[in-house]
Amino acid sequence: MVYLRQATSSDVTDIMQIISEAKIFLGKSGSDQWQGEYPAIENIEEDLANQVAYVLEIDGKVAGYSAVITGEEPNYTKITDGKWSNDSLDYVTVHRIALSDEFRGQSLTKFLFSNIYSLMNEKGYRDFRVDTHEMNQIMQHVFEREGFIYRGQVIIDGLRRAYQKEL
Repeated sequence: MVYLRQATSSDVTDIMQIISEAKIFLGKSGSDQWQGEYPAIENIEEDLANQVAYVLEIDGKVAGYSAVITGEEPNYTKITDGKWSNDSLDYVTVHRIALSDEFRGQSLTKFLFSNIYSLMNEKGYRDFRVDTHEMNQIMQHVFEREGFIYRGQVIIDGLRRAYQKEL
């Protein structure tokens, strides 16, 4: 059984293992995204405190992580080489998407996003925004497969490709 649930403090060890695996995966793919301290345990603990931390669980095992944040993302206020499709400041941002090596290659991001859309749609959200490093071809492919449209660039620890999807 695959489902998305709010993360708890008991998930931190699994989440940090997944983040560690993702850092190695990104480095091997030629991206310098996540090659420093970020995301650190403090980022995950802050997500937990803000109740925006979610895990994708498969048969009782934590298989993925993401932060699902509503409202304005300050780093998205200024976008260059394009623009958002609307001026709304009340949207969903999905950050820190990572999957366990054990489950990589199983298209689990489809489950992750479909669960996020359902959860947030129930709360009235239909505008979703994400970003990724220009060298992270895999995540760009995931976003495009999920129907996100490239909107321009935002600055988050360097330039990031920004995408938006409206349901």
